Amino acid sequence: MQINEIVAVVSGGASGLGEAACRQIVKDGGKVVILDLSEEKGGKLAKELGDSALFYKTDVSDTINVEAAVDAACSHFGIVNAAISCAGVPIASKVITKKGPLSMSLFNKVIQINLIGTMNIIRSAAEKMLDNTPNEDGEKGVIINTSSGAAYEGQIGQAAYSASKAAIVGMTLPIAREFAEYGIRIMSIAPGLFETPMLTGFPEKVQKALISTIPFPKRMGKASEYAMLCKQIIENPMLNGRTIRLDAAYTMNAK
Repeated sequence: MQINEIVAVVSGGASGLGEAACRQIVKDGGKVVILDLSEEKGGKLAKELGDSALFYKTDVSDTINVEAAVDAACSHFGIVNAAISCAGVPIASKVITKKGPLSMSLFNKVIQINLIGTMNIIRSAAEKMLDNTPNEDGEKGVIINTSSGAAYEGQIGQAAYSASKAAIVGMTLPIAREFAEYGIRIMSIAPGLFETPMLTGFPEKVQKALISTIPFPKRMGKASEYAMLCKQIIENPMLNGRTIRLDAAYTMNAK
Protein backbone atom coordinates (compact mmCIF):
# COMPACT_ATOMS: atom_id res chain seq x y z
CA MET A 1 0.00 0.00 0.00
CA GLN A 2 1.15 3.54 -0.65
CA ILE A 3 1.63 5.44 2.57
CA ASN A 4 0.13 8.61 1.10
CA GLU A 5 -3.14 6.69 0.74
CA ILE A 6 -3.15 5.52 4.35
CA VAL A 7 -5.71 6.40 7.00
CA ALA A 8 -4.37 4.80 10.16
CA VAL A 9 -5.74 4.46 13.66
CA VAL A 10 -2.80 4.52 16.07
CA SER A 11 -3.28 3.50 19.70
CA GLY A 12 -0.88 5.07 22.16
CA GLY A 13 -0.46 7.62 19.39
CA ALA A 14 0.14 10.67 21.58
CA SER A 15 3.66 9.78 22.70
CA GLY A 16 6.65 7.50 22.15
CA LEU A 17 6.51 4.94 19.35
CA GLY A 18 2.91 5.75 18.48
CA GLU A 19 3.61 9.46 18.13
CA ALA A 20 6.57 8.72 15.85
CA ALA A 21 4.38 6.49 13.67
CA CYS A 22 1.77 9.25 13.41
CA ARG A 23 4.38 11.81 12.43
CA GLN A 24 5.89 9.50 9.80
CA ILE A 25 2.54 8.76 8.16
CA VAL A 26 1.47 12.40 8.01
CA LYS A 27 4.91 13.47 6.79
CA ASP A 28 4.53 11.07 3.87
CA GLY A 29 1.05 12.27 2.95
CA GLY A 30 -1.17 9.89 4.94
CA LYS A 31 -3.73 10.57 7.65
CA VAL A 32 -3.94 9.39 11.25
CA VAL A 33 -6.43 9.08 14.06
CA ILE A 34 -4.59 9.36 17.38
CA LEU A 35 -6.09 7.06 20.01
CA ASP A 36 -4.84 7.83 23.50
CA LEU A 37 -6.01 8.51 27.05
CA SER A 38 -4.07 11.77 27.28
CA GLU A 39 -6.31 14.54 25.96
CA GLU A 40 -3.56 17.10 26.49
CA LYS A 41 -0.89 15.29 24.49
CA GLY A 42 -3.27 13.84 21.91
CA GLY A 43 -5.03 17.11 21.26
CA LYS A 44 -1.74 18.98 21.00
CA LEU A 45 -0.31 16.50 18.50
CA ALA A 46 -3.47 16.49 16.39
CA LYS A 47 -3.44 20.28 16.27
CA GLU A 48 0.22 20.26 15.22
CA LEU A 49 -0.39 17.72 12.45
CA GLY A 50 -3.35 19.70 11.14
CA ASP A 51 -6.12 18.45 8.88
CA SER A 52 -4.35 15.12 8.43
CA ALA A 53 -4.94 14.13 12.06
CA LEU A 54 -7.79 13.58 14.48
CA PHE A 55 -7.60 12.83 18.20
CA TYR A 56 -10.04 10.49 19.94
CA LYS A 57 -9.74 9.80 23.67
CA THR A 58 -9.49 6.02 23.93
CA ASP A 59 -9.04 3.35 26.57
CA VAL A 60 -7.90 0.38 24.48
CA SER A 61 -9.08 -2.09 27.12
CA ASP A 62 -12.66 -0.82 26.64
CA THR A 63 -14.19 -2.62 23.65
CA ILE A 64 -17.06 -0.15 23.18
CA ASN A 65 -14.68 2.82 23.41
CA VAL A 66 -12.38 1.34 20.75
CA GLU A 67 -15.28 0.55 18.42
CA ALA A 68 -16.52 4.13 18.79
CA ALA A 69 -13.02 5.46 18.05
CA VAL A 70 -12.72 3.43 14.85
CA ASP A 71 -16.25 4.50 13.84
CA ALA A 72 -15.19 8.13 14.36
CA ALA A 73 -12.11 7.56 12.20
CA CYS A 74 -14.24 6.24 9.35
CA SER A 75 -16.77 9.04 9.72
CA HIS A 76 -14.07 11.71 9.67
CA PHE A 77 -11.79 10.41 6.93
CA GLY A 78 -14.18 8.05 5.10
CA ILE A 79 -11.98 4.97 5.45
CA VAL A 80 -9.58 3.08 7.73
CA ASN A 81 -6.98 0.96 5.94
CA ALA A 82 -4.24 0.74 8.58
CA ALA A 83 -4.06 0.15 12.32
CA ILE A 84 -1.01 0.43 14.56
CA SER A 85 -1.14 -0.67 18.22
CA CYS A 86 1.38 1.03 20.49
CA ALA A 87 -0.59 1.42 23.72
CA GLY A 88 0.93 -0.55 26.57
CA VAL A 89 2.04 -0.57 30.20
CA PRO A 90 5.29 -2.04 31.62
CA ILE A 91 4.05 -2.76 35.15
CA ALA A 92 6.50 -5.12 36.87
CA SER A 93 6.09 -7.52 39.78
CA LYS A 94 7.56 -10.80 40.88
CA VAL A 95 5.19 -13.76 41.19
CA ILE A 96 6.17 -14.12 44.84
CA THR A 97 6.69 -10.76 46.54
CA LYS A 98 7.51 -9.68 50.10
CA LYS A 99 3.81 -8.88 50.50
CA GLY A 100 2.62 -12.19 49.13
CA PRO A 101 1.81 -13.67 45.72
CA LEU A 102 1.43 -11.57 42.56
CA SER A 103 -1.67 -9.41 42.58
CA MET A 104 -4.05 -10.83 40.01
CA SER A 105 -5.61 -7.41 39.52
CA LEU A 106 -2.18 -6.14 38.46
CA PHE A 107 -1.65 -9.14 36.17
CA ASN A 108 -5.08 -8.63 34.66
CA LYS A 109 -4.46 -4.91 34.11
CA VAL A 110 -1.33 -5.63 32.07
CA ILE A 111 -3.14 -8.28 30.01
CA GLN A 112 -6.18 -6.05 29.49
CA ILE A 113 -4.17 -3.10 28.18
CA ASN A 114 -1.33 -4.81 26.30
CA LEU A 115 -3.08 -7.88 24.88
CA ILE A 116 -6.83 -7.27 24.98
CA GLY A 117 -6.19 -3.69 23.90
CA THR A 118 -4.27 -4.91 20.86
CA MET A 119 -7.03 -7.34 19.95
CA ASN A 120 -9.64 -4.61 20.34
CA ILE A 121 -7.79 -2.53 17.75
CA ILE A 122 -7.34 -5.50 15.41
CA ARG A 123 -10.95 -6.66 15.47
CA SER A 124 -12.50 -3.21 15.17
CA ALA A 125 -10.18 -1.97 12.41
CA ALA A 126 -10.31 -5.21 10.40
CA GLU A 127 -14.10 -5.14 10.35
CA LYS A 128 -13.99 -1.71 8.68
CA MET A 129 -11.29 -2.82 6.24
CA LEU A 130 -13.54 -5.54 4.83
CA ASP A 131 -15.49 -2.91 2.88
CA ASN A 132 -12.39 -1.23 1.41
CA THR A 133 -11.71 -1.31 -2.32
CA PRO A 134 -8.74 -3.65 -2.88
CA ASN A 135 -5.61 -2.49 -4.68
CA GLU A 136 -3.95 -4.38 -7.54
CA ASP A 137 -2.68 -7.05 -5.11
CA GLY A 138 -6.16 -7.44 -3.65
CA GLU A 139 -5.02 -5.70 -0.47
CA LYS A 140 -7.57 -3.89 1.68
CA GLY A 141 -5.58 -3.03 4.78
CA VAL A 142 -2.57 -3.59 7.01
CA ILE A 143 -2.30 -4.03 10.78
CA ILE A 144 0.84 -3.55 12.88
CA ASN A 145 1.11 -4.71 16.49
CA THR A 146 3.81 -3.87 19.03
CA SER A 147 5.31 -6.77 20.96
CA SER A 148 8.67 -6.63 22.79
CA GLY A 149 11.96 -8.43 23.21
CA ALA A 150 10.45 -9.44 26.57
CA ALA A 151 8.22 -11.82 24.61
CA TYR A 152 11.34 -13.95 24.09
CA GLU A 153 13.65 -13.18 27.05
CA GLY A 154 11.55 -11.69 29.78
CA GLN A 155 13.34 -10.57 32.91
CA ILE A 156 12.54 -11.41 36.52
CA GLY A 157 9.47 -9.41 37.43
CA GLN A 158 8.15 -9.33 33.86
CA ALA A 159 5.87 -12.37 33.95
CA ALA A 160 2.73 -10.34 33.19
CA TYR A 161 4.40 -8.06 30.65
CA SER A 162 6.17 -10.93 28.88
CA ALA A 163 2.97 -12.98 28.78
CA SER A 164 1.08 -10.11 27.15
CA LYS A 165 3.79 -9.47 24.57
CA ALA A 166 4.40 -13.16 23.80
CA ALA A 167 0.68 -13.56 23.16
CA ILE A 168 0.87 -10.81 20.55
CA VAL A 169 3.62 -12.77 18.77
CA GLY A 170 1.61 -15.98 19.06
CA MET A 171 -1.58 -14.61 17.54
CA THR A 172 0.03 -12.79 14.60
CA LEU A 173 0.35 -15.77 12.23
CA PRO A 174 -3.09 -17.29 12.93
CA ILE A 175 -4.69 -13.91 12.28
CA ALA A 176 -2.66 -13.44 9.10
CA ARG A 177 -3.89 -16.82 7.85
CA GLU A 178 -7.49 -15.90 8.66
CA PHE A 179 -7.27 -12.42 7.14
CA ALA A 180 -5.58 -13.64 3.95
CA GLU A 181 -8.95 -14.24 2.30
CA TYR A 182 -9.93 -10.65 3.11
CA GLY A 183 -6.78 -9.06 1.70
CA ILE A 184 -5.62 -7.78 5.08
CA ARG A 185 -2.00 -8.17 6.23
CA ILE A 186 -0.85 -8.21 9.84
CA MET A 187 2.65 -7.89 11.28
CA SER A 188 4.16 -7.39 14.72
CA ILE A 189 7.27 -5.49 15.76
CA ALA A 190 9.27 -6.51 18.86
CA PRO A 191 11.37 -3.50 19.88
CA GLY A 192 14.35 -3.71 22.19
CA LEU A 193 15.49 -0.70 24.21
CA PHE A 194 14.04 2.49 22.77
CA GLU A 195 14.08 6.16 23.75
CA THR A 196 10.50 6.31 24.93
CA PRO A 197 8.94 7.73 28.11
CA MET A 198 8.93 4.14 29.41
CA LEU A 199 12.76 4.01 29.52
CA THR A 200 13.97 7.61 29.55
CA GLY A 201 12.33 7.97 32.96
CA PHE A 202 14.93 5.60 34.42
CA PRO A 203 17.93 7.10 36.28
CA GLU A 204 20.88 7.90 34.01
CA LYS A 205 22.98 5.22 35.73
CA VAL A 206 20.38 2.58 34.89
CA GLN A 207 20.11 3.77 31.28
CA LYS A 208 23.89 3.54 30.82
CA ALA A 209 23.94 0.03 32.28
CA LEU A 210 21.23 -1.04 29.85
CA ILE A 211 22.97 0.52 26.85
CA SER A 212 26.22 -1.29 27.74
CA THR A 213 24.46 -4.61 27.00
CA ILE A 214 23.39 -3.62 23.45
CA PRO A 215 25.69 -5.10 20.74
CA PHE A 216 25.39 -2.56 17.89
CA PRO A 217 24.59 0.23 17.46
CA LYS A 218 25.43 0.84 21.10
CA ARG A 219 22.55 3.12 21.94
CA MET A 220 18.83 3.01 22.50
CA GLY A 221 16.67 2.92 19.42
CA LYS A 222 14.93 6.08 18.29
CA ALA A 223 11.17 6.20 18.00
CA SER A 224 11.66 7.42 14.43
CA GLU A 225 13.38 4.09 13.64
CA TYR A 226 10.29 2.22 14.81
CA ALA A 227 8.25 4.49 12.53
CA MET A 228 10.58 3.71 9.63
CA LEU A 229 9.79 0.02 10.02
CA CYS A 230 6.06 0.76 10.16
CA LYS A 231 6.41 2.58 6.85
CA GLN A 232 8.23 -0.38 5.30
CA ILE A 233 5.57 -2.81 6.53
CA ILE A 234 2.82 -0.63 5.08
CA GLU A 235 4.53 -0.35 1.70
CA ASN A 236 5.99 -3.87 1.31
CA PRO A 237 3.19 -6.35 0.50
CA MET A 238 5.39 -9.40 1.18
CA LEU A 239 5.60 -8.61 4.88
CA ASN A 240 2.82 -10.60 6.49
CA GLY A 241 2.20 -12.87 9.48
CA ARG A 242 5.58 -12.39 11.16
CA THR A 243 7.20 -10.59 14.06
CA ILE A 244 10.30 -8.50 13.36
CA ARG A 245 12.75 -7.91 16.20
CA LEU A 246 13.97 -4.32 16.13
CA ASP A 247 16.63 -4.42 18.80
CA ALA A 248 20.24 -4.01 17.58
CA ALA A 249 20.83 -7.70 18.49
CA TYR A 250 19.97 -6.95 22.12
CA THR A 251 19.15 -9.88 24.39
CA MET A 252 17.68 -9.23 27.82
CA ASN A 253 19.54 -10.44 30.90
CA ALA A 254 17.66 -12.28 33.65
CA LYS A 255 17.49 -9.05 35.67
